[in-house]
Parts: sequence; structure tokens; C-alpha cells
Amino acid sequence: MLERVKIVEVGPRDGLQNEKQAVPVDIKVGLVERLRGAGLSFIEAASFVSPAWVPQMAGSPEVMKRLVRAPGVVYSALVPNLKGLEAAVASGCEEVAVFAAASESFSLRNINCSIRESLERFRSVIEAAREHGMRVRGYVSCVLGCPYEGAVAPEKAAEVALILSDMGCYEISLGDTVGVGTPLSTRRLLESCLLRLPVTQLAGHFHDTYGMAIANIVASLELGVRVFDSSVSGLGGCPYAKGASGNVATEDLVYLLDGMGYETGVDLPKLVHAGHYISDHLGRLSTSRVARALAVS
Repeated sequence: MLERVKIVEVGPRDGLQNEKQAVPVDIKVGLVERLRGAGLSFIEAASFVSPAWVPQMAGSPEVMKRLVRAPGVVYSALVPNLKGLEAAVASGCEEVAVFAAASESFSLRNINCSIRESLERFRSVIEAAREHGMRVRGYVSCVLGCPYEGAVAPEKAAEVALILSDMGCYEISLGDTVGVGTPLSTRRLLESCLLRLPVTQLAGHFHDTYGMAIANIVASLELGVRVFDSSVSGLGGCPYAKGASGNVATEDLVYLLDGMGYETGVDLPKLVHAGHYISDHLGRLSTSRVARALAVS
């Protein structure tokens, strides 16, 4: 029996929130349904933030309410505060995520508070979510580098990850937000985290700015990580980092895992179709190398 790797599809949220153009609710729902049809069972579908701050996420309550529930499929959403959590609960969200940073400068510029202040804000959110029977996932951004500070110490990222775990996050996603990581820095990060947390609680979230995302995933697999975030068609980016490209494309991740003998439950041709669906709407080609190769094969 093949060993299974969990893929968390973040395109509908982390991907689309960084697009310059707004995407209609119908298209968002259509994308999520196509991703589910391709076999993805963990999909981050919405973000309950103020549209004034992230206009691309307007319509999230309607998106979440319209999604077809299916056995074994989890739709999650990002929530920045208790108000966002209340909206997520009202929309039938099954799981939520909170977002911290390993860089003080990034935290101050992104959410206008220090790392410690952000974590204290999330404490009540996590407690309330768990009272509603919702699981909470924690994100730590800038774990390998920051656009303002440069390199980030592995110990700093591990410290934030441990605090989120202690607060009640069942899984911690380690985000190379600006995509500067290499297999060596990735290994050092994970080795530091593994001194504090079990590998089963860690997930990798790699951006492909320097073309290192797949290499970093392989390094993570070698250390036992079996959960990875990815974005269909490579959607996304970091608006605070010059030149930062999107998340690793889900198509490329699935191709890698299939080739290495892991089970994902994802139908690659259907996934490629989902990627073309959203790329066509956005008026551009997919950034997935696998999707492009299959299109001309």
C-alpha cells in the first residue's frame, strides 16, 4: 500500500487573494467544485477578512454556503479575528486557519502588530473555534526569509510554531512566503521545528520565486513531512515581496508525488483542467510546468 501525502489546496484563498482582479463568486465556486472533482479533499476556499483590506475575498460567505458538502472533504477559511470566526461559523465552515509570522518586520507591516501581539489576538479565536467544534490550522509566514529582514533564524520560526501548537492548532504550515529557501535552509528549519514538535504536525508551504519549491518539498519529504500546501495553476504570490511568485503549483506537486510513489488521491488530468479553468478566467497561461507540458504533449 502506498504511503499517502496530504495536499492542502490553497488556490481559492491564498492564490486568488493576491490577484489584481476580482473573481466573481460563481467562478470561485466553480473552481472549488472542479478541485473537489479532481480528488482534492482539503481545500482552503475562503477568507473572512474585511473586503476593505482584501477586496478579492469579497463574497466569501456566499462561496462557503454554496459549496457542495461531500464525505471526507474539508473546506477551510482564514480568519483574522473573532468577527471573522463568527462569519465562518455562520457560513458552515468546518475548519479555520490563523496567520502569524516568524519575522517582526513582516508582522508589523502585514497585520500592524508584533508577533507576540498577533499570537495573543489569536488565542481567543482559537479557543472560540474549538468551542464550536472546529479544528484550527496555524500558518507561520516568512520561515526562511523576510523581504525586510533577510534571513530568518530557524529557531524563531520554530518558536512561533510551538506557540501556535500550544494554543490548540492541530497542524502548523511553515510558509516560505518569499520563496528564498533552498533544500539546506529547509532542512535546518525542519530540524529546529522537530526538536519541539512531531513531524506529523508540520506542513510545508513553499513559493517558487527562485524555482526551489519542488526541491524544498523533496528535502521535506526526506525528513518525514507528509503534508504540503499548493495552489492550482501556481496562483498567488506575496504583495509585500518584490518579485515573489506564487505557491508551488498543485499540478507540479502531484506529478512529483506520483513519480515518487506516494498516494495523493488526485486525478492529474482533472486537476490540470481545473487549472486551465481559472487561468482562462484570469486571462493568462498557467504557471504550472506540468500543465504546460501536458497541454502540448
